[in-house]
Amino acid sequence: MTTFVDRVELHVAAGNGGHGCASVHREKFKPLGGPDGGNGGRGGDVMLVVDQSVTTLLEYHHSPHRKATNGKPGEGGNRAGKDGQDLVLYVPDGTVVLDKKGNVLADLVGHGTTYVAAQGGRGGLGNAALSSARRKAPGFALLGEPGDLQDIVLELKTVADVALVGYPSAGKSSLISVLSAAKPKIADYPFTTLVPNLGVVTAGSTVYTIADVPGLIPGASQGRGLGLEFLRHVERCSVLVHVLDTATLESDRDPVSDLDVIEEELKQYGGLDDRPRVVVLNKIDIPDGQDLADMIRPDLEERGYRVFEVSAVARTGLKELSFALAEIVAKARAAKPKEEATRVVIRPKAVDDAGFTVTYDEHEDVYRVRGEKPERWVRQTDFNNDEAVGYLADRLNRLGVEDELMKAGARAGDGVAIGSEENAVVFDWEPTLMAGAEMLGRRGEDHRFDAPRPAAQRRRDRQAEHDEADREYDEFNPF
Repeated sequence: MTTFVDRVELHVAAGNGGHGCASVHREKFKPLGGPDGGNGGRGGDVMLVVDQSVTTLLEYHHSPHRKATNGKPGEGGNRAGKDGQDLVLYVPDGTVVLDKKGNVLADLVGHGTTYVAAQGGRGGLGNAALSSARRKAPGFALLGEPGDLQDIVLELKTVADVALVGYPSAGKSSLISVLSAAKPKIADYPFTTLVPNLGVVTAGSTVYTIADVPGLIPGASQGRGLGLEFLRHVERCSVLVHVLDTATLESDRDPVSDLDVIEEELKQYGGLDDRPRVVVLNKIDIPDGQDLADMIRPDLEERGYRVFEVSAVARTGLKELSFALAEIVAKARAAKPKEEATRVVIRPKAVDDAGFTVTYDEHEDVYRVRGEKPERWVRQTDFNNDEAVGYLADRLNRLGVEDELMKAGARAGDGVAIGSEENAVVFDWEPTLMAGAEMLGRRGEDHRFDAPRPAAQRRRDRQAEHDEADREYDEFNPF
């Protein structure tokens, strides 16, 4: 059974906002108590939070669909609906959030770092909040907005100070087991290690983490073996340690060529040229291994590598290696800029983000209105209620949509679509829709919508002409 997962696709859905309530206060001897409908509650957010006690994404591999709770609708008596509960998803330190196209949305490093993956919808206003001097008793309320739907990819990049790289069966897992308290699986066949192992090492006053990258073979950076699957785990390390097998049983391999192959794979992967390198000649407890280590050490030192001869089985040379790695890690930490406490940053939207655009769509023969406010107002409108639709028309007019339609060349009766092509509300435009309570009829009605719809009739006439032409064509061309 899979126990380690470092990449998952997650489908998250925030909660929908609750609908507002349209209610009138009713009490004995108070027949006109006024509107008292409460607002709907906010939908819950979906948040990713770093927790250092979490080490794998296995939980989301088994259940990739997550949804926050919806906000409750408002009630009469000015009772607001309850907000939806936020859904908190705990992820390991070093998790990278990407979209479906591979663009990085967030890099979550540090305990408690939070990212809102999907934002909950706003709650709709009740008729008590919508009342004004001209509309004293609204017979409608606003609908709650739907929550965000997001498909994201989570990738885990291990936050380790030291990364061990090398061929399978070079002794990386054995080295971790004797340097730290980690207990990885150890065997004498290739690809024993199928997941990265992580251990904590204490050398004097320095404590650092060490991890191995399994399955590096020629072509790993292009997807061969397991290397491409786990090469991302070395990106955050401070030092790379080449573990070379000086007692390999394969006649076509030697430690120096193994080093060259792994270096080429790291170069092809990219982004690791600035990391210091250390070479560990492992398995010197075997006589042939010691002889080979003595033979190749001068060549490696001539290349500029710091070389350590160790034996994970006999536990020789480990202290010198541990303290040397601690020294390199300490220097790397001192060179990093000082980390500051995570601060809450508020980024208000620019004024232009609240604007809108009006363009003419020749294919659909409509004037298309796009903008955050108009589209949000449309989502909040109950189109089964004429008074609510009239309120939407008044809001659009105050925003300046009517003026922009006139500038774009729209005439009375032309079609206007608000929203994208896939999910737009289309209506026939009638200029000068600005109105107050004096133009309204009974609660929930707006007599402006009793007028004929010339644009709709024109579209029906065009469709009838096309149908007639098709019938005539079929009569003259039976085959």
